[in-house]
Amino acid sequence: MVNRPLAQLRERRPELAGSVESTLPRLVEPLIWGALTAGLIALVLANLGLGAFDVEVGRIIAIILGKIGINIGIEYTAREEAVVWVIRVPRMVMAAAVGAGLGVSGAALQGLFRNPLADPGLIGVSSGAAFAVAIAVMLGAVSWGLFVQPVAAFLGGLVLTFLIYGFARRSGRAQMATMLLVGIAVNALLGAGISLILSFSDDEQLRDIVFWMLGSLAGSLWEFAYSAGPLILFAIVVLVRQSGALNLLTLGDAEARHLGVPVQRTQLTIVSAAALATGAGVAVAGVVGFIGLIAPHMVRLAVGPDHRRLMPASALAGAILVLGADLGARTIVAPAEMPLGVLTAVIGTPVFLFLIDRARRSLASGF
Repeated sequence: MVNRPLAQLRERRPELAGSVESTLPRLVEPLIWGALTAGLIALVLANLGLGAFDVEVGRIIAIILGKIGINIGIEYTAREEAVVWVIRVPRMVMAAAVGAGLGVSGAALQGLFRNPLADPGLIGVSSGAAFAVAIAVMLGAVSWGLFVQPVAAFLGGLVLTFLIYGFARRSGRAQMATMLLVGIAVNALLGAGISLILSFSDDEQLRDIVFWMLGSLAGSLWEFAYSAGPLILFAIVVLVRQSGALNLLTLGDAEARHLGVPVQRTQLTIVSAAALATGAGVAVAGVVGFIGLIAPHMVRLAVGPDHRRLMPASALAGAILVLGADLGARTIVAPAEMPLGVLTAVIGTPVFLFLIDRARRSLASGF
């Protein structure tokens, strides 16, 4: 139904086609993608090499290539191999995956809601995950196994998202504005619920819940990368495949439906995939806020509003943000470690206030 959506738009409504097509000069676009890729590679190497125990770049490359049977003749110690491969590589993989999932989810939800302030946390994923983890810790279920906490977070976020989506449906159609408002209300309610659980928790439970809610990748293991990584990657692929439909949904549901977009099915697909990416990320990294809000805005002015470019660019930007924040969390107060969520909040809050102020000024100028 949505084959060649921009071509259909040009044929039926040529005066609107320009609103979803990028106007990037041909020479500028490769520079933008090159800068994003170079930034990602630089931060990957920095995350693998820097910390309480520094490792040279050449030895990092030798360790990684050695794991696939390639010897480049650079010697390294067993301690360096353990630090890089056992501790830092899975942490780097999870930071990049979580950031990419949050970034592309934020871009998709902002397009779906046609609201630049939309964020994966607003649809209930983060609060649902946090509430589920708080209950699991209070009941002592986390002692049952390594994966209890991530599974509880993932299921809590996913279930709450579908409950909010179901509540927002009326006459077989989901009202996106209603869903956004319901998400805000439910987030506040679950925040109060978590506070109530904290008040009845002992010291150990209190530390576990607060540490997880502040966000951290300190406990990243290969097992988490194997479990959460494929889920996040699958969700990213699904969301990127909806880029054409999102281009048309930005024009309004009626226009998109007129151009052949199955609006309700597309909305459900995007919300479900965003919940999957965010829930899987929150399950292994805790609550990491503002990445889904900031990443799309970082790249939108550079790559344009076309979601075919915006979505992958947001994934790269999200990965860069979380890798940078995690590097700062490990090094700013080394050998101690700052909570990841604190750094993303420090970055995200001023950006959020700036966006609100810009929206207020735009509204005022329209009168």
